[in-house]
Amino acid sequence: MKSLKEYLVPTVTLFVICLVATFLLGMTNSVTAPIIEQLAIETEIKSRQVVFPDAVNFGDAKISDDGTSVVAALDESGSTIGHVVVNTTKGYGGDISVMTGVDIDGKVTGVNILSHAETAGLGAKAAEQSFRDRFLGLVEGITVSKDKAGDNSIDAITGATITSRAVVDAVNAAIEAAGGANNG
Repeated sequence: MKSLKEYLVPTVTLFVICLVATFLLGMTNSVTAPIIEQLAIETEIKSRQVVFPDAVNFGDAKISDDGTSVVAALDESGSTIGHVVVNTTKGYGGDISVMTGVDIDGKVTGVNILSHAETAGLGAKAAEQSFRDRFLGLVEGITVSKDKAGDNSIDAITGATITSRAVVDAVNAAIEAAGGANNG
């Protein structure tokens, strides 16, 4: 039969190791959390500038119940010239987070895919500039075409129609949200 010492020494040793590891992880988190937060803010500002290049500054974010964020895009005099909207939609592989710039007339000024879980080589092409540029100048009611795009439609990504529709749905919802912000 084992003595109490044979059980107690490994138990105390493991407890001390876990305690030290927990302390070190907590310290690392407290040092890196503000840096990570600052980088996230800088990245969001840069993304806003990508989707609304004419804006000089941006207002405060207004977040709706469904998680949609609407930020006013401002010119040098502080007047609202449009909005930047961030929303999420369901794609083929999961959620797609989309940032859309919409000018005061309801036209898309830019689209940026912030995150996605789409299939590499297919749905992931939604993040490519060539796909995102298809939305420039379009207005609410954008549709997806498998053949030839019309006036207010885009060509679907070959092999990724679900992803194409998901991004179109997000952009249409962003145009609607920006229009509501213009009126409210």
